[in-house]
Amino acid sequence: MDTLHYSFIIPVFNRPEEIKELLQSFKSLEGNIPFEIVIVEDGSTIDCKLVVSDFESDLNISYYNKPNSGPGDSRNFGMAKAKGNYFIILDSDCLLPAQYLNVVDLELTTSYVDCFGGPDAADKSFTNLQKAINFAMTSFITTGGIRGSKSKNKKFQPRSFNMGISKSAFEKSGGFGRIHPGEDPDLSIRLIKLGFETKLFSNAFVYHKRRISWSKFYTQVHKFGLVRPILNLWHPDSERLIFWLPTLFCLGFILAVIIATLGYYFLLIIFGLYIALAFMLALFQTKNIVIAVQAIFAIFVQFIGYGFGFLKSTLAIKVLKKTPETYYPNLFFKNAK
Repeated sequence: MDTLHYSFIIPVFNRPEEIKELLQSFKSLEGNIPFEIVIVEDGSTIDCKLVVSDFESDLNISYYNKPNSGPGDSRNFGMAKAKGNYFIILDSDCLLPAQYLNVVDLELTTSYVDCFGGPDAADKSFTNLQKAINFAMTSFITTGGIRGSKSKNKKFQPRSFNMGISKSAFEKSGGFGRIHPGEDPDLSIRLIKLGFETKLFSNAFVYHKRRISWSKFYTQVHKFGLVRPILNLWHPDSERLIFWLPTLFCLGFILAVIIATLGYYFLLIIFGLYIALAFMLALFQTKNIVIAVQAIFAIFVQFIGYGFGFLKSTLAIKVLKKTPETYYPNLFFKNAK
């Protein structure tokens, strides 16, 4: 293994304040591991150039402004420009804990892999809504740990809000594709097929702010549901029964309500027990009853958005045999190379 030289790759679109907070967190990183930061402005109308200039005396930053072509293509652009041989990809709405780079470096020097992913967490400064959505997106009882469980899964599929990839793996895979969202599991699956090892670094977490409203959260998870059948089409061996669970949850809940009107409550009781468990776990994790209540609402928004998106896309792609790029053009960036 060559000496590791780290390049952080950060695409940004109209979010200068996020970049300011993220760069501020870079200044608090512990240790003396050298790194560069590559910021790629993805055709923003509100750019972060002035924000970046305020940090250039303290951090090794390269800044590029390019036409809009999506986050995946912007990450590829940044990796092609970077000077390092190991790229760490972050979303602009993330913050780094002080130990982040030390943890990553220790993992890679102890047990090297060409691609890793880390979990996301909620900082104590986040709003109640951000903490509730974080619980819904990260809890094992909602997502099954696919975003960062404690297991040392050798075929873990990293997510691009917190992802590392070697220069060699980037060059051989061609990087991210045109689809969005879904470009990160697509790349992870292709890397595994090429023989590269992927792994979860469970202690290399980031604080993921998710500046989001309920409606934006629904739109986001709905797109996640639309994308998954497309990924299953491209990578049939990656298809899992667990992807159906949000859809089955929604249909089961509707059925439970219907049969409850006929006097049969057993199915509704099962859902009630699940909701009670989720509430207790959220309350234990956040120590806040308001967040715990919002977490239940977030779970329903997540399951409804993803579940019906997944069902709709499955019917279109698998049953009606629609071509993804033409049937769902909004999921593909036209200007991506």
